[in-house]
Amino acid sequence: MKDNLSLSHDEGVRKVASLIKGIKFAMLATTNYEGHIHTRPMTTQQATFDGTLWFFTTRNAPFRQDVDAHPEVNLAYVDIPGNAYVSVCGQAAFIDDHAKAEELWNPSLKAWFPEGVNDPNLIMLKVDVHSAHYWDAPSSSMVQLMGMVKASLTGERYNAGEKGKVSLQH
Repeated sequence: MKDNLSLSHDEGVRKVASLIKGIKFAMLATTNYEGHIHTRPMTTQQATFDGTLWFFTTRNAPFRQDVDAHPEVNLAYVDIPGNAYVSVCGQAAFIDDHAKAEELWNPSLKAWFPEGVNDPNLIMLKVDVHSAHYWDAPSSSMVQLMGMVKASLTGERYNAGEKGKVSLQH
């Protein structure tokens, strides 16, 4: 496995940003009070990734107690056409940040927040990313097939693409 732990913080941020760019949905995994892991889809807000991910949610979100008790979360991103998979780890917190909500607001969110950015039930979920694991394979099925055939014929191990871990901690 390629290990990118030696990347600088800024290089790590750029690597993660390039991997998740354009992937609209992530599966957010939290740990509940019984120690069980639960996941749910979340829509990543398309701010420029700087090491922090932002999500709109509700004040009474069922997973709020999970995050308050166990702020360590995981976000799984999948780009099927691009054949890229990213598992992001970080510290989550519910943040009452009206300025951030206004900055990231888009009209489609009115389906969940009928009163718009001033909806009293709206709150932001902030995830400060500390690391990410990724697998970035060739996107073409033909390229993958040719690589597997070559590996079979030569006896060499199939190279399924680049994979590694990126640390974003300072």
